[in-house]
Amino acid sequence: MELQTALLLLLIGLLAGITSGFVGIGGGLIIVPALIYFLGMSQHSAQGTSLAMMLPPVGILAVMGYARAGHVHYTQAALLAITFFVGAYWGSRWALRLNPNVVRLVFAGILFLASIQLGYKAWVGLFRKGL
Repeated sequence: MELQTALLLLLIGLLAGITSGFVGIGGGLIIVPALIYFLGMSQHSAQGTSLAMMLPPVGILAVMGYARAGHVHYTQAALLAITFFVGAYWGSRWALRLNPNVVRLVFAGILFLASIQLGYKAWVGLFRKGL
């Protein structure tokens, strides 16, 4: 691996980790597009790489601060983990059977809808309470 590629991966990982810890988003929101556009990975490779890198840190360090502050609901997390486990298996199987451009469109659509909803709620919230 070239030094430039390694440094780019370190920067992508750092940005994704900060964003994930700051607003609670999955690292894939940052990592998948970055791997595609900066490192030229395919949609499937970017998703697989993103999922592989998230296994250790998601379950350990990011949760510790929230747990110490009493902001982790363990029963709800366990139920989510079980269904996420099953859903991730089936989601990956379906994605690998589809054209990568179809998967990319679905990914873009989810990001677009989420940004519209979050932006609207933030806008309304600002003006209800005043800037």
